[in-house]
Amino acid sequence: MGSMPQATKRRVLVIGSGGVGTMAAYALEKGGKATVTAVLRSNYDAVQRSGFTISSLDHGEIQGWRPIRNSIPDVSQGRLKPYDFVVVTTKNIADVPPGVADMIAPAITPGHTAITLLQNGLNIERPIVAAFPSSPVLSGISFIGATEGPLGTIKHDNHDELSVGAFLSSSSSYSYCNGGTDKTDVAKAEAAARLFVDMYSSCPGVDCAYEPDVAFSRWRKLLYNASFNSVAAILRMDTSRMRISEHVIDNLIRPIMLEIIKVAGAAGTPLPSELVDKFIVIDNFEAFFKPSMFQDIESGGFIEFENIVGEPLREAERLGVETPTLRVVYGLLKGLQWQTMEKKGLVKVPVASEPGLKYGGSK
Repeated sequence: MGSMPQATKRRVLVIGSGGVGTMAAYALEKGGKATVTAVLRSNYDAVQRSGFTISSLDHGEIQGWRPIRNSIPDVSQGRLKPYDFVVVTTKNIADVPPGVADMIAPAITPGHTAITLLQNGLNIERPIVAAFPSSPVLSGISFIGATEGPLGTIKHDNHDELSVGAFLSSSSSYSYCNGGTDKTDVAKAEAAARLFVDMYSSCPGVDCAYEPDVAFSRWRKLLYNASFNSVAAILRMDTSRMRISEHVIDNLIRPIMLEIIKVAGAAGTPLPSELVDKFIVIDNFEAFFKPSMFQDIESGGFIEFENIVGEPLREAERLGVETPTLRVVYGLLKGLQWQTMEKKGLVKVPVASEPGLKYGGSK
């Protein structure tokens, strides 16, 4: 990547083009330093017919934009030039195959393609580093309000703020680019992260910054996602109603946030306690906002709870930190996911008339 002339547009593939992915793809292309292709799935037919219809706080009204394809390209066939960046904005459903690494593998040129993960959760980079050890892995924390509905129509109503940093692994452990042992790999990953920030920041109206401490940013965002996102899905309750009720905040939201702060501190990433009160009122009260996990439950889709709740819970167990509220929430979310898996035929429940079936549903 470093040998390319500075004026050359970078080839970027964006995988996942709902609200967040579409706005990322648009910002990268509008910035003028990238040639962007977006991989669409459920919304491909609608966008192929009419292009995206975007109503954007940052970019205005956009009609007919369509840099799309309906499958992930296989660069090993030699018909395409290598991608400089593959940007992943899909939901990270860690407990439902295929995993992200398997999904993106055809588009990766080892040693050349930088992989940028604009996804929620903790430790999402680890499987990618393991699968592509010679590729720079970048960690992106996005704060944006962008939703799709109907298919191909994007409403972008909260300013696009993005932090991007480098994730490094050594042969024996993983780290957020603050203690890697190979200086060449560290320099390569940091250069890729700064290049991505430069491309994205070239788009007017967005805020994209290089983040040297992405661990802090990921734990910080978990304060909201592990609490509001999870509880909204379980209770089918928007964030404004939670605040009106008060007891949901006092008995669920605040305890979860405090547990996340304890685990983060034990893991070496202290978070200021004042963030709790800030995040409790972060959503526009008049919006009656439904976090993404709530929307996924409503639509019958899978929820990305393993990286948002499961990973901090496993970190707590590893570090000997008690997280009773987080543990109960994890169990409830796992049950909700199991119900969705049953509806989609991924798990089989024996019927009562099956021979050998014992009371309670087990044999």
